[in-house]
Amino acid sequence: MRFRDRAEAGRELAGLLSTAHARGDLPDPVVLALPRGGVAVAEPIARALGAPLDVLVVRKIGAPHHQEFAVGALAGDDPPLFDPATLDGLGLTEESLAPAVERERRELRRREERYRGDRPPPDLTGRTVIVVDDGLATGATARAALRHARRRRPARLLLAVPVGAPRSLDLLAAEADTVLCPHRPAGFSAVGQWYEDFEQLTDAQVLAALRGH
Repeated sequence: MRFRDRAEAGRELAGLLSTAHARGDLPDPVVLALPRGGVAVAEPIARALGAPLDVLVVRKIGAPHHQEFAVGALAGDDPPLFDPATLDGLGLTEESLAPAVERERRELRRREERYRGDRPPPDLTGRTVIVVDDGLATGATARAALRHARRRRPARLLLAVPVGAPRSLDLLAAEADTVLCPHRPAGFSAVGQWYEDFEQLTDAQVLAALRGH
């Protein structure tokens, strides 16, 4: 199984979520995409549900010399969320990662200002919140996003991803009320392997999607 692109993946999730919405299981929904890639998946979902689309900016904290491997993540002004077992396994400490945390915090704020400007984040209190990304590998950024969203008191919190690593999905079951992931391949190594077109989105594309909603 490979998706043609993120839009196709989003349409599959939109079909599943529309069925639940028609049953009345998703009252007053709001869709929060993890930029940048999650925005292209979330756009058809928001359209299908008639729901507002916004972003929840999360930054991965990468391992030194291997930035793509997440050892933690940041969301909003929350403290960094680390995986202690991963830190131990790599011989890292939170103190040694402080420069990386500060660097990612600056980029997080830049993106929030770029994508939202003066517009405040949506009020999630009492709403059905659907957090969307283009896939789930370690789950570090999704965990930070879900905990950040949970603090804003939604009535129900869902994580929706097209494809993910089974073990990571199982671990996130405790963070969301529902984890929706139609494809859980055993041979999962990276999100991009499940897309024919996995080109990075630009800030301009993110802004265009948000303006459309």
